Formats: sequence, structure tokens, C-alpha cells
Amino acid sequence: MPTRRTFLQLSLAAGLGAGLGLPLGAARAAEAGRWFMPDEGEAQQRAYLAFGAQEAIWEDFTADVQAALGRIARAIAGYQPVTVFCRASERALAEQHCGSHNVTFVSCPLDDIWMRDIGANFVVDDDGALGAVGFNFNGWGGKQRHANDARLAARVATLAGAQYQRSELVGEGGGIEVDGHGTGIMTESCWVNENRNPGWSKAEVEEELKARLGLRKIIWLPGIKGKDITDAHVDFYARFVRPGVVVANLDSDPQSYDHAVTKRHLEILQKATDADGRRLEIHLLSPPLAPRRSKFSRGNADFAAGYINYFVINGAVIAPQFGDQEADEKARGLLVKLYPRRAVVQLDIDAIAAGGGGIHCVTHQCPAV
Repeated sequence: MPTRRTFLQLSLAAGLGAGLGLPLGAARAAEAGRWFMPDEGEAQQRAYLAFGAQEAIWEDFTADVQAALGRIARAIAGYQPVTVFCRASERALAEQHCGSHNVTFVSCPLDDIWMRDIGANFVVDDDGALGAVGFNFNGWGGKQRHANDARLAARVATLAGAQYQRSELVGEGGGIEVDGHGTGIMTESCWVNENRNPGWSKAEVEEELKARLGLRKIIWLPGIKGKDITDAHVDFYARFVRPGVVVANLDSDPQSYDHAVTKRHLEILQKATDADGRRLEIHLLSPPLAPRRSKFSRGNADFAAGYINYFVINGAVIAPQFGDQEADEKARGLLVKLYPRRAVVQLDIDAIAAGGGGIHCVTHQCPAV
């Protein structure tokens, strides 16, 4: 995945110390086997967004990012409730962009927009209880100021009435992909990384993730460190459609560093089995190669033109389009095939892609229990 805007790491260099260590009260999972994370495609109570773009990060793209967040919120609200977090001073602006139908606004301090990484990671149990795992967000390894965003997971859990559980691990929701039946896909580059979990072995990381998320098996992809701010989140590389079925990103541009990375990922996925011993059915979804809307993509190596970074909700798949008609239609056709009972809603989110993220990165969900 391309990097989020490189000036993130420069203009917000101050205040990076908070969150690098483990929080007081953190503990490894004590109730292994009770909780599990549902698949994203299962029924949801609501979705979440963070209307937190600021000029210190987004510069002259700020208004465009806010407009893109509004389009996403309105699209989701056509199918299910949405909670939008926003600064108190920007409440009216958030309402203007996101609308009022099926949308609830919560005022709180925010640093940025990446709800997938800063929100609560919900889990459920067989008795219908709702839990929320916090992975101690530290700005993707101390790369960005994050004091406000690091508090959001606990806030979300409280609002949802969920039992909040703090892991010892440091990580982000964008680094988690599960099928809801015991199998996960993760990248080593973001979880087994000294900038998040110093001193942890891969086996220890795996043990904790399995316990927290109710997993029996993790398929590890290598990812790649240091090329983007996330150290290669899995939601730009591989997604479960349902148990045993995966859609994988294959970057066909030989000039991209992701070309070799995604080829290697595909080789691993083709040989992998899930927690129930099934070989995976794999569908490929490649980024567009043709020129896109130039305001955001021209000369911007950070532009993340990834169709795979879509969001599955009740009755719909909210997906990006990038102005390449042939590639956009090909991506739409595959998603229609993979999600036949859902509408596929494609949106222009180029301003968000200019910062290295996508629709999945700026959304999160609470499962129905």
C-alpha cells in the first residue's frame, strides 16, 4: 500500500512518546476461547466514522477529505445507522457533509480520520455478550501524534455497552482480517515489528491474537516494513468474502514495490488452508493502471488506488472507484459476483486515497448481538 502523506511524519513529529509503551492494566487474554470476532459481512448494529481531517496533516486536501467522508457516511446511512465522531468545533460542518438521516454525532477530540485503526475491535460470545478489544494504538509505531485517537477505542466500547478488553499487543484494526469461523489473515510486517511490539516473538504475537479474537489459525503474509505508514496493513492485500473464499490484491505494475509483495502473498494464499483444513478459493482484484483524476494522483506516490479496501455492511458493499472506467467496472463486476445479495455502491474517495488509505481504513463496525 502506498504511504500516507509523507508530511504526516514531519509536521506532527512532536508528542510521539505517548503510547509507545504498554498501558497500565494491560493483560494477555484471560478468557481464551470465550470471545470471537465475527466476519465483517455478518449483521451489524451500526458503522463508525471519524470526521477528523485537519490541515496540519491534509493541507489543501482537507476540505476534499471531509467531503469524501460525508459521501461515505451518507452511503452507509442508506442501509444502517452510522455514528460520526467529530470535534465539537466542527459539529455543524460534519452534519453538513454527513447528513442527518440515520446518522448520530458524538463530539470528542480527534487527531485524524483512520477509524479502522483507532476504533474498538468488537468481539462477541455464544451468550450474546459484546466485547471490544483495544490494541493500544501508538500512531503506527510512533509515526504520528495520536494522543486523542488512542483514547477513542475505549470511548467507542463505552458507547456500545461493550466489555472493554485491553491487550498487551500494540496494533490496529486495519491489520486484522478474519472469517468469523476461526481463521485470520495478518501481515508480519505490522504485528511482528519492534516499533509496536518490541521483544515479542511471532509465536507470542500469534498466541495473543488468537486468544483475543477467537482464532484457531492465522495465515501470515510477510507484508513489507517501512514503505507505508502502516507497515502494510492486510486490508490492502487480502480480504475474506466468507469462510474459504478470499479476494486478494495483485499489483500488476512492475514498477510498484507491491508487485513482488503481492505475488508472494498470492503464492502463500494459494497453498494455505483455513482453520477447518479447506484450501482457499482465491479471486484477484488489481489496482487500476490508467491515469486517474489528476488533482489527487498526479505526482503523488502515496495515492492508494486499491479496490480491495472496501467496506461490507448490511445490504451493501461500499467500494471505491478511481475514474478508470474499465478498471472500475471490472472491480464492480467482481464484487457483484462475490456479494450477490448486496448492492455495490462505488464512491469517489480520491482525496482519502491521496493520503494512502481507503473506505475500509476510515470505517469500523459494531456487530449485531
